[in-house]
Amino acid sequence: MDRSTTDQVKGTFHELKGKVKETVGDVINDDKMKAEGQDENLSGKVQKKVGEIEKVFNS
Repeated sequence: MDRSTTDQVKGTFHELKGKVKETVGDVINDDKMKAEGQDENLSGKVQKKVGEIEKVFNS
């Protein structure tokens, strides 16, 4: 698997993990966990986009 695909997969994983953390933080009323989830979700989106951009330039 090339680097761009790896970045896309890892980005998707971090997005999902972040959404779960955000939801759990919301349910248990833990603002810190909710914020961590939002941060991880955002970083996952960024990593996913980096993978997509790398794929375009490597083609």
